[in-house]
Amino acid sequence: MIIRKNKVYLDRKTFKAFFDKMKAKRLLWAGPAFPAILMIPSCKWVNESTVPDKPNVLFIFVDDLRREMGAYGSPVLTPNMDALAASGSLFTRQFVPCPTSGASRYGLLTGMYPSDPAHLSNEACRTELSGQPEGDRPETMFHQLRRYGYRTVGIGKISHYVDGCLYGYEDPKTDIPELPFSWDEMLFDAGKWGTGWNAFFGYADGTNRQSRSRQVKPYECFDGDDESYPDGLTAKLAVSKLKELSAGKEPFCMAVGFFKPHLPFTSPKAYWDLYDEDSIALSPEPDIPEGMNKMFLHNSDEFKSYQLGNEKPSLENRVSDAYARKLRHAYYACVSYVDAQVGKVLMALEESGLADNTVVILWGDHGWHLGDQRIWGKHTVLEKASSSALVIRAPGHIKGLVNDRIVSAIDLYPTLMELCGVPSPEGLDGHSLVPLLDHPNDPSWQDVAYTYYHHVLSVRTSRYRMARCIEDGVISTELYEYGPDLIEHRDIAAEKPGVVADLIPLWEKGRTAAFQ
Repeated sequence: MIIRKNKVYLDRKTFKAFFDKMKAKRLLWAGPAFPAILMIPSCKWVNESTVPDKPNVLFIFVDDLRREMGAYGSPVLTPNMDALAASGSLFTRQFVPCPTSGASRYGLLTGMYPSDPAHLSNEACRTELSGQPEGDRPETMFHQLRRYGYRTVGIGKISHYVDGCLYGYEDPKTDIPELPFSWDEMLFDAGKWGTGWNAFFGYADGTNRQSRSRQVKPYECFDGDDESYPDGLTAKLAVSKLKELSAGKEPFCMAVGFFKPHLPFTSPKAYWDLYDEDSIALSPEPDIPEGMNKMFLHNSDEFKSYQLGNEKPSLENRVSDAYARKLRHAYYACVSYVDAQVGKVLMALEESGLADNTVVILWGDHGWHLGDQRIWGKHTVLEKASSSALVIRAPGHIKGLVNDRIVSAIDLYPTLMELCGVPSPEGLDGHSLVPLLDHPNDPSWQDVAYTYYHHVLSVRTSRYRMARCIEDGVISTELYEYGPDLIEHRDIAAEKPGVVADLIPLWEKGRTAAFQ
């Protein structure tokens, strides 16, 4: 890895050789000459007295990225994200408000825990924010930055709809914005897939899960360049836009959303070739923890919707070790692929000369069970699904911190406002993480995070997780204690009634109408 000023991102030798080989092939890209651009209506309350040295913002969203980076001790090759972590703060215990993409992003964008069942849906932004007139309260944190003089640009999947426009998976694209006041521009290049949703579920030949009636495998290895898949086009578009923004005089906020490692696990062969499948370790927690109620689990139905999968996992039968290694291999390849795309954007930021005055945040919208507890997918409040990757690099703050405090994705809204010198709206549930960027042992920080999923609500503290679910009108309680391995070994609620009693008031504090 080559590092300039401790913060420039080049691939490891295996990556570099691949990129050198593919440079000429990138010129053969046959997509449209110009990506689709959604122009958003003008926004109220732009602050004309914006201070010129306000930091810029680069916010990188990565779909389904659990804590699976080299910086977390993972065997996955992620040199670019690792270099970012080394130049900022790596949060090892960040939890999302809901382990499904749309709801998790809604919580982050609004700085609020779910307070209604509608907030637990992928459609939360559409039902709660879309089609509304602009009010006094900003619809999202990006709307708030826009009101205070930031030029805001979204690229790719930031909320739920992957190109920021409202339409169904198999419908023609519309120009109806999901977030009507958050962006000056919303961009996406769908390439050969034609629409954002087709690209999101796309395979290298231009087909997708919908067009093939789900008769597809949950993975694909294709011998092509990075732009064989949508995230390569997103990185190219982001690099181009960053160059344009860096030439402007106003501060900017660019949010970039990458698809991988979301299903299907599709990526170029070069990233598969980084791993020896036979040597990939299996999950250290492949079976259901002792005493766990299956109400807290599921049968991997999203994963099984890719109907040509080699095997069908269930809570009764886990997949074979060989297939588990194949799937973990596919996920690892996707993470390395998206890491390379992140590296291109970070390199462009460095080359712009603005890196020293840019806040960079990288966030995974939730985790994913890779055979853990017999599950392939998200949608649980357990550690593997409720936690995800988080890196924050902010000008003027300590570099290379590893932060073990319990934090939530909803904390990123007030954090970003404080870093940008913009006021936070009143009533946010989140709390600014800025004090932790220099003082990770701050005694005033409360180590508590809540995760909601339909009938289950979990409260996570530094040592325990207490989860409660409703079954036939009865609340069932489970308690797990965490060691360094962060694994739920067995339910200890019956053994530690005192701990349960101590946690119930904290759990009740997080209980809202969203918990049904």
